[in-house]
Amino acid sequence: MSSTFVRTRAFARRPRVRRILRAYVAFSVVWKLLLIAALARADAAAPALVREVARVGFTVSDLDASVKFFRDVLEFERVGERELAGDAVERLSGVFPARVRVARMRLGSEEIELSEYLAPSTGRAFPEDTRGNDLWFQHVAIVVSDIDAAYARLRTHRVRHASSGPQRLPDWNPNAGGISAFYFRDPDGHFLELIHFPRGKGSPRWQTATDGAGPDKLFLGIDHTAIAVRDTDASLAFYRDLLGLRVAGASENYGPEQERLNAVFGARLRITGLSAARGPGVELLEYLAPSGGRVRPADARANDLLFWHTDLVVDDAARAERALFATDAELDSPGAIDAPDGARAITAADPDGHRVRLIEEDAR
Repeated sequence: MSSTFVRTRAFARRPRVRRILRAYVAFSVVWKLLLIAALARADAAAPALVREVARVGFTVSDLDASVKFFRDVLEFERVGERELAGDAVERLSGVFPARVRVARMRLGSEEIELSEYLAPSTGRAFPEDTRGNDLWFQHVAIVVSDIDAAYARLRTHRVRHASSGPQRLPDWNPNAGGISAFYFRDPDGHFLELIHFPRGKGSPRWQTATDGAGPDKLFLGIDHTAIAVRDTDASLAFYRDLLGLRVAGASENYGPEQERLNAVFGARLRITGLSAARGPGVELLEYLAPSGGRVRPADARANDLLFWHTDLVVDDAARAERALFATDAELDSPGAIDAPDGARAITAADPDGHRVRLIEEDAR
């Protein structure tokens, strides 16, 4: 070992140097958050970047098996399928060389997108030991008219549990009391949620849908996608201040019901619901306890099964690109590109690595 290296290590161990390094890292984080807030204030007169949450997608190992699962078990309808290859899909996904089979499935008014990579072949399996506080965690919440009947349906199809069973959240929680939910897993291990809203809770559309559903309408639509985050305030700087989603609600959930729902002993969550003008919500899950949730693998790619993306519709992809570049956001694509369907799009990462695709579509 060289004497220069030894001196460098000794220098770095000095208390004053450590304090300076820590202060520099903290300053860098604060500076980025302040920059995002400043951009949001400067752009306050302009409309929000995002006007709609269009869909949520994830990578699967066998598209046909996944389509069958969502169709036969959860009553989704396949509304489109195509095979993509070439420059556009490679630049949007950050995977090269790429050939992908993609299917869109609809439940009610909401859609999911399933992607199977033919080249390169499907990457790493979904980590079996994933817990709700791991920072790659994401799910979609499927609204049901009858939680017990929906759970029985899953049992009939031998679906894997994530929760121990349906949980009714306690009445002492003013924002979540009376809501019933259950976590389970699809054939690749992705987490999904059944959720039932009692009268007076959730979006009014679920009350109307439940009231008029009838015995044969069990699965109604997607209420939200939820993501585990390290720091709610940092995530709000991205989703609210930069992208323009609005805070629709918040609660702090804990207790035995929440622990069994999330399968995380001692779970205490700060939950923040966000929404755009249209589409399902985006829910931020910050675990106040227990600490120690694992970070997303730095080398995770779009063909890995832990990969999810949330598609957000913007009016101006160039404006979105400028905003992302100004805040030094991590990008999978080199900027706004012509996507396979002809729209302009850009793929970016939030502060915890969850992917969003900002897509410029014609006004609906």
